[in-house]
Amino acid sequence: MEKDLIKLAQKCKYASRKLASLDANSKNKLLTSMAESLDQFRTKIIEANETDLKAAEEKGLSGALVDRLRLNDDRIDSMIKAIKEIVQLDDPVGIIENIKTRPNGIRVGTMRIPLGVIAIIYEARPNVTSDAAALCIKSGNGVILRGGSEAFNSNVAIVEALKSGIEESGVSPDILTFIPTTDRNAMVDLLKLEEYIDLVIPRGGEGLIRFVTENSRIPVIKHYKGVCHLYVDKDADAELAIKLLIDGKTSRPAVCNALETLLVHKEIAPKFLPAAASALKKKNVEIRGCSGTIELIPDAKAAAEEDYYAEYLDLIIAVKIVSGYEEAVEHIAKYGSNHTDVIATGNIFTAQKFIRDVDSSSVMVNASSRFADGGELGLGAEIGISTSKLHAYGPMGLEALTTKKFIVFGEGQTRHKVEL
Repeated sequence: MEKDLIKLAQKCKYASRKLASLDANSKNKLLTSMAESLDQFRTKIIEANETDLKAAEEKGLSGALVDRLRLNDDRIDSMIKAIKEIVQLDDPVGIIENIKTRPNGIRVGTMRIPLGVIAIIYEARPNVTSDAAALCIKSGNGVILRGGSEAFNSNVAIVEALKSGIEESGVSPDILTFIPTTDRNAMVDLLKLEEYIDLVIPRGGEGLIRFVTENSRIPVIKHYKGVCHLYVDKDADAELAIKLLIDGKTSRPAVCNALETLLVHKEIAPKFLPAAASALKKKNVEIRGCSGTIELIPDAKAAAEEDYYAEYLDLIIAVKIVSGYEEAVEHIAKYGSNHTDVIATGNIFTAQKFIRDVDSSSVMVNASSRFADGGELGLGAEIGISTSKLHAYGPMGLEALTTKKFIVFGEGQTRHKVEL
């Protein structure tokens, strides 16, 4: 398999150089063809997805995880829409910035260029296949996809559709490469190909991301988990805060921007927590709380220390009453994952302080944690989320899939005097 992977990576590397030379209009036509092909392959994709769903249910996967796997007409429409939104985005490749004239007369600037070939290793969610392909191609990068076993048939069908669209546009389909096996050994071999792959982005659970990070010879963009907090300040509007809580926890509990912990200021807790508990119970959310929480919500379970570190990805939430703003921020710093944290408050000064003090990649004021998503933040779609700060932080869109090279314009200047 290793030799086969090398051949696939070599072809993708070669094709990526051709892709990098395409102008924005050519890439947009290519993406439009891919979107149209997804629509044409819709029935085949849904049939393949049904095979994956049946296998997932037989394995006993949770309802939330099965939901992440599921494709239907609405979700395929969303995949197509995401590609079309990426078409409308400005192409960062080739943009020249910050040209300055040096004392010797040379003009120095930077130009945005593709990274090269990006490997995406991901689990469950088959829409990642089209999002990742579209973002990489728009930014001029070849892409190698290695999906999880749960969505294997779905991914094969989606890639077939996308490649059909690429071929119709007259571009080499090798710019999009899919690893046709779920064997973990193949993933290990892939992570050794630093000669052909420039960046690895794992998307999935903490176990997958740590495995990739520990085994890769290639730079890795990562976030290990999403332990997202909602802090309800003493000056919060209770109704607004409950709406943020319900949306953040229950709209899609198995995604990384779902809320996992609720922190409540002690002054508002007696009024807020019973109302919040009532709303959560209607959504079948299990509450695990501190001793103060249990006094206000008698049927809540006692939270252990590990509950505040947990990424449940399920209808479970940890709750803690805090003495004030400072304790809330300290709690987030200790137990959080630098993913997304939210404050509900009517005090603009507290909100501004929260934005400065909380070192997460997305910080929300009176807005749901579920907005920590590339599409919602105006990126068109996202390739992943980085909490490692190098070279990107937060949801990653087109610009995060490029780098800069220095360019110099001169008129014969030399650094040292040259005698001819």
